[in-house]
Amino acid sequence: MFAAMDISTSALVAQRTHLDVIAGNVANMHTTRDDGTAYRRQVAIFAEGDPGRGAGASGVHIQSIARDPSPFHKRFEPNHTHAIKSGPNKGYVMMPNVDPSTEMVNAMMAARAYEANVTVMEITKTMTASSLRLLA
Repeated sequence: MFAAMDISTSALVAQRTHLDVIAGNVANMHTTRDDGTAYRRQVAIFAEGDPGRGAGASGVHIQSIARDPSPFHKRFEPNHTHAIKSGPNKGYVMMPNVDPSTEMVNAMMAARAYEANVTVMEITKTMTASSLRLLA
């Protein structure tokens, strides 16, 4: 029964990190400069296993946080500080590739997964308590 708790714990940690990444994306959805270019959306990459408990342990973890390679959005704002000064895109500002609808859906999915793992932990705790009552 402790294995079920360990698996759910690893999922809670992974989903919390996923929500942190989503929150960072939403917070930077209007950031036009990040190291010389617009902010690039980040994505949490999940992987099986729980490296904190050793090789072959069941669970899930965040393998890495990658940058989304999708193109930036262009917005025509010729008076903006970061507007392109010359060329065919003159007057356009490169905006982050963050879509608020996508981030909201991802946040809802992560929150639901977090809630599901909390429920699994509560059910496991109830089953353990019932088993101990039967033995006593």
